[in-house]
Amino acid sequence: MRSHRAFVPEIRSETELVGREAHHLMEVLRAKKGDLLTVFDGRGLEGRAIVVQVERGRLLLRIEETWPASKETPQPITLYVALLKSDHLAEVVRAATELGASQVIPILTQHCVVRELSENKLVRLRRIALEAAKQCERSVIPEVKPLLSLSQIPMVEQGFVAQPRASALVRDYFNPEKPTSLLTGPEGGLSEAEVGRLEQQGFTPVTLGPRILRAETAPIALLSLVTAALGL
Repeated sequence: MRSHRAFVPEIRSETELVGREAHHLMEVLRAKKGDLLTVFDGRGLEGRAIVVQVERGRLLLRIEETWPASKETPQPITLYVALLKSDHLAEVVRAATELGASQVIPILTQHCVVRELSENKLVRLRRIALEAAKQCERSVIPEVKPLLSLSQIPMVEQGFVAQPRASALVRDYFNPEKPTSLLTGPEGGLSEAEVGRLEQQGFTPVTLGPRILRAETAPIALLSLVTAALGL
């Protein structure tokens, strides 16, 4: 059985856990003195820790060994995803973390039904990325950035935008040695003008197959073509 994983902002010889992480370990996982844990700092460093003290709302850990993790893609992958209805954006953040995205950036497009991203929702999305990173044994937590408009997206070195009318395949253009940006639209899709603008910014329109995918399925399908399909 694998050891429990815990996030710590900084891995030191002695590390204190408080708040949500401590509560989860003590109240849910029943961690006790002498237990071994795997800790990670969200930036690529992991360590093996032993619980040396358990108090109300607090665990004291002793770090016995550290190592750099090697589960990230060769180059960063940014996922731009349009604001979605209900809790679908949370589903995308969770799956994108598992699939290796370096950052997820919500965007506002012409046909978005949802028009804003509250600070509370952003905090929750970041917490979901942390929990997903623990579950899938990543040691880097992808950033979930504040909302951008489509016009704020910078030029990209390599980019792909999912577009039902496109014919190009990701596999014919993708270079794993270049930073990559991926983008999918909202429930109402992207307008022709928006796709044209993205092409000027370095994005290539690509197909995700002959079927029309839901807005929450498309970003995961596109990301899977880049990471899961190529073993990244």
